[in-house]
Amino acid sequence: MEEKKFDIQSLIGFFLIGGILIWMLYNNSFENEPGQTEKETTEQVQEVPANIPSQEQPAAATDSTTMAQAQRELGDFGYSSTLPSATDNSTTIANDVLELTIDNKGGYISEALLTQYKTYDSIPVYLIKDGNADFNINFTTTDGRVLDTENLYFEPTLSQSGNNQVLSMKLKVSETEYLEYLYVLKPGEYMLDFSIRSQGLREVINPSQDVSLDWRLKGYRFSKSISYENRYTELYYEYDDGTDDYLGHGDFTDDVEEDVTYVAFKQHFFTSILLTDTPFERGKFTSRNLVQDEDIDTVYTKEYTTSLDLALKGGELNYNLNWYYGPTDYQILNNYDRNLDEIVPLGWGIFGWINQYIFIPFFSFLSSYLPSYGLAIIVMTIVVRIVLSPVTYKSYLSQAKMKVLRPEINELNDKFKDNPMKKQQETMKLYSKAGASPMSGCLPALMQIPVFYALFQFFPSAFELRQKGFLWADDLSSYDTIAELPFTIPFYGDHVSLFPILASIAIFVYMMMTTGQTMQQNQQPGMPNMKFIMYLSPLLMLFFFNNYASGLSLYYFTSNLITIGIMLVIKYAIIDEDKIHAKIQENKKKPKKQGKFAKKMQEMMEQAEQQQKKGKK
Repeated sequence: MEEKKFDIQSLIGFFLIGGILIWMLYNNSFENEPGQTEKETTEQVQEVPANIPSQEQPAAATDSTTMAQAQRELGDFGYSSTLPSATDNSTTIANDVLELTIDNKGGYISEALLTQYKTYDSIPVYLIKDGNADFNINFTTTDGRVLDTENLYFEPTLSQSGNNQVLSMKLKVSETEYLEYLYVLKPGEYMLDFSIRSQGLREVINPSQDVSLDWRLKGYRFSKSISYENRYTELYYEYDDGTDDYLGHGDFTDDVEEDVTYVAFKQHFFTSILLTDTPFERGKFTSRNLVQDEDIDTVYTKEYTTSLDLALKGGELNYNLNWYYGPTDYQILNNYDRNLDEIVPLGWGIFGWINQYIFIPFFSFLSSYLPSYGLAIIVMTIVVRIVLSPVTYKSYLSQAKMKVLRPEINELNDKFKDNPMKKQQETMKLYSKAGASPMSGCLPALMQIPVFYALFQFFPSAFELRQKGFLWADDLSSYDTIAELPFTIPFYGDHVSLFPILASIAIFVYMMMTTGQTMQQNQQPGMPNMKFIMYLSPLLMLFFFNNYASGLSLYYFTSNLITIGIMLVIKYAIIDEDKIHAKIQENKKKPKKQGKFAKKMQEMMEQAEQQQKKGKK
């Protein structure tokens, strides 16, 4: 089961939605890189010559004196520094969706290009480029030297196995003694097989000292709003046979767990993941926020590090792993059946289940038939509101009953204004006789909260919406812009988004409609200022959603319009207040059998009233 933390933005959103619903309750109411085609890539798949020409020999191999010094420093691995591969060369493997460049030095990926995607400003999406990532195995030799593989040169051998490209990177002590990284890239896959294994190094690696795998990555900015993107940029990890967690959004967060099975450096819509078949004994994770000023820090979002303990088996290393470099797409990640779908923040508990089993399949179905993702959002909204219309009806019916009873409740308020306990008793009797209750409107409205919050999580995480436009919005996964401001308004931003304005207006109109006669009543002591809440809630939505996904604002705008329409139909075509009044009067005449709970409550109130009278004496 997943263990999710409540980040502050989700918390604000939850309370914003909850606040609006409380108001209702109170009123009862996101091409291959140029220059290389897939065919050319396949033609290049061959063994790398054993004598790779040297372009830039490292300083350690320039003359016999420095060579001898280098070999003394490197000990057994001095053999690698004399090989033709000891140059700053690299090898590229690619398929139709992913292009990886692996350097001889360190044997790790220096560039990871997703060929099918562009950033918000039409630049190719590189998850790794220009030294933003490091991969290193740190170990101690039997003679006490501490070595880092990122500073040593591997020998590449590229070959073909069926349709798969296989790249072997060997850090050699001799031809038969080495540490090997093996990369296997399959056609059309973002996931590649990766293995770490050693041969003949039992007398080289000190088994009494820790061997660690260290991985670091600084996440690039890919979206229009770096602050919004950073909100969904997180380090996830799985440990303890299926438990998943993440570090959160603080300026610096860290954690330590045992039996780690994957680590994901998630960048909102793109993710780098390291998975293992053999759990790492222990993992240390850190996340550092690099966005301190959106106007200045516009290159990176967060910096991640992880340190994983490697175990020797018979004095050797042997790990079967996988790398994933690709989109944070729920459908793709879920198809691997490795619990990677937990990286997509769909919400915890029932909210996540609603998204997984209802909204994601349904939205995928709609978007495959409709010409626009915006239309798919609108149609899904219509269906959701129709499905919830019985709940809306129940809530409005309860509101209508309370409206009819308002004059009698006011009489009781006036009659027992000096005796709150008696006033409460008589009010409950009136509700009981009339067959009405304020709670009868609360429960239907509460049933809508899981749906509202599930959708609040769904739209910002829906990869399908990335760079898909609708009307004036050019990207439904980001904010829409109708005007750029020459200054920045705190909490609002430097732009004006139209969809949040429309959604706020619709909410305001809805609140005005559901207010009924409540606003005309005198404000009761101890009760919240409902007129203030009626103006504050749309204003909070306007500020909060100005930097949110426009698809979410489009949903709320459409949803509130439909709700307003449904309520008008209910009010003028379905519910007859005169009939409700007559029904209530008829119910009042019938003998009403009290339930055990109601009877107990009445007894408690009567006892409290008697004690109150005794106290006055």
